[in-house]
Amino acid sequence: MNFQAATVSGKTGAANVMDWNANTGYKTLKEMEPKSLAVVEATNTILPNVESINMGPDALEKSHAPKRKKALTSVYLKYFEVAPDGRTRKCKFCGQSYSIATATGNLGRHLSNRHPGYDMTVNVACPVPQSVTVPQKLQPRPQPLVKVPQLEIDHLNWLLIKWLIHGSLPPSTLDERWLLNSFKFLNPTVKVWSEDNFQRVLCVVFKSMQEDVRVIVDEVSSKVSITLDLWTSYEQLLYVSITCQWIDENWSSQRLLLDICHISSPCGAAEISDALLKVLKLYNIDNRVLCCTYDNGPIALHACHTLKEDMDNQKMSPFYYLPCAAHTLNSVINDGLRSTKLIISKIRELVLKMNTSFEISQEFLQCCNAYQEGNWKFPLDASPRWSGNYQMLDIARKAGKSMETIVRKYDELLGSRVILNTAEKNAVNIMHGYLEPFYKTINDICTNQVLTIGLVLFFMDHISETIAACRDSRHSPDWLKSAAEEMATKARSYSDQICNSFTFMTAVLDPRIKVELIPESLNSENHLEEARSHFIRNYSTSHFPSITGSYAAHDLEDGGSVSFAEEIARKKRKASMSSSTDELTQYLSEPPAPIQTDVLEWWKVNNTRYPRLSVMARDFLAAQPTAVPPEDLFTSKGDEIDKQRFSTPYESTQALHCVKSWMQSGLKLKYKSTEIDYERLMELATGTSAESSMTDSDKKQKS
Repeated sequence: MNFQAATVSGKTGAANVMDWNANTGYKTLKEMEPKSLAVVEATNTILPNVESINMGPDALEKSHAPKRKKALTSVYLKYFEVAPDGRTRKCKFCGQSYSIATATGNLGRHLSNRHPGYDMTVNVACPVPQSVTVPQKLQPRPQPLVKVPQLEIDHLNWLLIKWLIHGSLPPSTLDERWLLNSFKFLNPTVKVWSEDNFQRVLCVVFKSMQEDVRVIVDEVSSKVSITLDLWTSYEQLLYVSITCQWIDENWSSQRLLLDICHISSPCGAAEISDALLKVLKLYNIDNRVLCCTYDNGPIALHACHTLKEDMDNQKMSPFYYLPCAAHTLNSVINDGLRSTKLIISKIRELVLKMNTSFEISQEFLQCCNAYQEGNWKFPLDASPRWSGNYQMLDIARKAGKSMETIVRKYDELLGSRVILNTAEKNAVNIMHGYLEPFYKTINDICTNQVLTIGLVLFFMDHISETIAACRDSRHSPDWLKSAAEEMATKARSYSDQICNSFTFMTAVLDPRIKVELIPESLNSENHLEEARSHFIRNYSTSHFPSITGSYAAHDLEDGGSVSFAEEIARKKRKASMSSSTDELTQYLSEPPAPIQTDVLEWWKVNNTRYPRLSVMARDFLAAQPTAVPPEDLFTSKGDEIDKQRFSTPYESTQALHCVKSWMQSGLKLKYKSTEIDYERLMELATGTSAESSMTDSDKKQKS
């Protein structure tokens, strides 16, 4: 999303094109391990013609070879063909030869390592092409053999797997008849896996990659936080996405999707809480999770409350939960926009027409240039989300003359109904001016690399002040004052929910905020004292074994008397406790860092000054102020996510969306123990295409 003034970009057509670019993080060919996906070479053809093996009784009678006492029945043998001399077997996929005495177990390992998913392929045997006698005059001169990279059947199917994942498309997509006909047109010998085979492979990939995620999360040494995002599919099934966040040893923020769980009927708080607890135990973080940020739904709120009660009853580590600031802010803004909803709809109708007509859009840009009404980039963002709604107000306010000129010129196509009257133009100007601070705030929230709870509270406090100023101003029209009152009610509700000691501790550990910039409603001596107590109780001793210890046993042995050594130990313990308290006091006594400061970089530099406090900061700063990335909620990116989630069938939802998220996080697609080297596959596909084009060109020149 481009938040620059007078230029709000929408989605381009390229955004919907599948990106087949290779990940530079993959291994090169020389670095590939034996388990990597095999890439083979053959001559002149894209797909090999493998002789079929006739195992019928007629063939045995004609053969002069002595009959074997027992026929070989291994399932692997059908993927190998015996050489004419009877001494070797050759793989039908890659052509690699093995001795006839090679154990079938070794043949199976070859198939598993070099051709993952080989058992999902169709019959590899093809009929032997009949020889054709060519007259001597028509025979071409012998050409030097040029080796062409060979793209195997399995390789094509693995490329299709990645296409399905990145496009969030169910495997049933590949059963569409005309898509298969298109493949046949490109190459008649192409064999695409069936829908069931694709689904089975996708499930194996999900299980394989889930194990990698479990290992990564299990190695996290700090506390973690989670977020919950609930949504419903077209089948009216409820799902919850559970994402984990933490700060690693290098002070880098990490985010990883744990699972997408289907919530069984009756889809209540108990079912969500049970599903969440199962995931936490699966990843072994049920005793390390510090905070959960939910999406403001009442069911999610009750689920978090239920989970907290269960964890408290089991005397697990402290657990907190917070509402999503982004959902709150979005709801507040929608209340404000309600009074201008019809006006925005009229503007959007015109914008959609301009987006779909090159002629009208170019005419509009020429008018803007003539009237000096700014530079606009097409297609304009017409999303019903915040980004699109503000774009409608922005273009109506800044390019009103150009819009009116276009409407009058194309009156038959557009209709005069989209022209704004004087009252509507006035309402647009007032609402645009009122929402400008919201625009700047959301811009900062969406573009901030490390969005902390303290920074969001700072922004939300500013929003509350803006709403109050509009409500109390005598210059505001009545309809805007009414809208501001509704907005203020929701802002106060959020403020009440987050007013607790956990939020206070998380906010003050942001060096840009500390106590000075915390909202007045949250800043209290009680919260500060609770923060000190929590710090001393959980971080002054437990994280530093050298200063821990109990002396009760010694007291009992001495009959209650205190030895000289005990007095020294107690003095050192008291000094250590005082030192840990002084860390927090010293930190809070210093002025806040500038707002543009990188929070995690600040703590990375200063962790030696505050060795105990930095441990607490690493835990608490991982807590998320929003349940989803703000950009997914406020921009048109969220529309695409909703479409993909809504249209995915039950059997593919978990595997498809989890694997896609994991690949976007940098994990490689994995089938059992084999990583699929897509970089090499793309090189192979590109080489095959280039060589085929050169061959066709040479044939045309010779003809």
